[in-house]
Amino acid sequence: MSSSLVAASPLAAAIVWSIALLVDPGPYEPASILLIGVGLLGMATVSLVGIVVARGRWALRLGLVAVAATLVLAITRPIDVFWVIGLVATALATTSLFLPVVTSNVRKLPSASGPPPRAILTVLVLIGAPFLIGVTSASPNWTDVVAGLSAPVSAFGYARVIPGGLWSVRIIWPALAVVLGIVDPGPAGAVGAALGVTVAVLAWHPSVKTAYHPPREMGSTFPIPPELTPPEVLDAAQIEDRGQTK
Repeated sequence: MSSSLVAASPLAAAIVWSIALLVDPGPYEPASILLIGVGLLGMATVSLVGIVVARGRWALRLGLVAVAATLVLAITRPIDVFWVIGLVATALATTSLFLPVVTSNVRKLPSASGPPPRAILTVLVLIGAPFLIGVTSASPNWTDVVAGLSAPVSAFGYARVIPGGLWSVRIIWPALAVVLGIVDPGPAGAVGAALGVTVAVLAWHPSVKTAYHPPREMGSTFPIPPELTPPEVLDAAQIEDRGQTK
C-alpha cells in the first residue's frame, strides 16, 4: 500500500466527521460547523501534503493533531451510526500514522533547506484556528466567523509569499483577532484573541521574516581559460582548446 494512500487516512476521518456534523450537528450551530469543518479539513489536507511532498516531521505531528481534534467531536456529538463510523475512521487514521510505510517516508532530522520552525508553527496555528474557535462556541457570532475564516487566508498569503503576507501574519490578522475577541466576550472570542497574540509573538521572530524574504546575493561570473577547462566540457560545447568554436 502506498504511503500517500495511508497518509490520507486523517483526511478521510476529517471528511467523515464533517459529514456527521451535517447529519446531526448536536450542540453546534451552522456557523460552528463551518469553522470546525474548515479547520479540520485544512489541518488534515496540509498534513497529507506535508507527509507526501515535504516529508516533514511537522506534517506527521499535524496529522496526529487533526486526529485528536476528531476525538473532541466524538465527545461532544450524539452517538449514532455516523458517530460509530467516525470513531472507526479516527482509530484507523491514528494507527496508519504509526505504520512504517508512513514513518519511513518522514525525515528523521529537520531539512537543512527547509523553513525555520517558527515559520512553520505560525502557519499551522493559523490553519487550526477555525477549529479552535468553532469548537469552543456552540453559537459563534459574526466576529468569531470572520476571525476564524480569515486565519487560513492569512496563512496562505504568507506561505505563498503573496505581497503583504508577512504583515498579514505579523499585524493584520493578530490585530483583527484581538479586536474581534474584545467585541465577543464569550469563549470563542477569548480563544481568538489568544490565538492572535500567539501568532504575533511567533511571527515577529526574525526567522519568520527570513523565511518570507530569503537573503539574496548577487552572483558573478569569472572567465575560465580554455586550457583549464575539462576536454569533455569543451567537446560538449563544440569549442576548441583555444576558445574558438569548432
